[in-house]
Amino acid sequence: MATDLQQDVDLLRNVPLFRNLDAAKLKLLAFTSERLTYGAGDSLFFQGDSGDSAYVIVEGEADIIINTPSGPITVATVKQNDWVGEIAILCDVPRTATITAKSKLTTLRISKDVFFQLIMQFPQMSVEVMRELAFRLERTNRQLQEAVGKLRDAGAA
Repeated sequence: MATDLQQDVDLLRNVPLFRNLDAAKLKLLAFTSERLTYGAGDSLFFQGDSGDSAYVIVEGEADIIINTPSGPITVATVKQNDWVGEIAILCDVPRTATITAKSKLTTLRISKDVFFQLIMQFPQMSVEVMRELAFRLERTNRQLQEAVGKLRDAGAA
């Protein structure tokens, strides 16, 4: 068990969001996290679900899928050291996407309460959260601009 705990601490240390946490906080985070395994095609959660936790990808890959009027669209793939599910816990909104395992997937589930306790105790983590969210927003804006450009080009053709 201690080996698993140390493995989780080492994993969390490689996640940019948690990189600057001291060893004691990483150990607490690892101890309070729940390790979950999913098979290919299994979903961690579905768009529209209420969100009570975020997930760190330990091993494997998962697709981020958004339901649209014309059907589901895979907008990104997450892999080891990525985290998902934070929007629902930060904004108190339903899940904005479905996360589905592409292969065998192992995650660490971090509850909303633990996540907020860490942010309160470690303000630098708030800065990392803002950076990550700003990066994702910039990427989404760029993708939206590209999609609008393609639609305009298709309309002009």
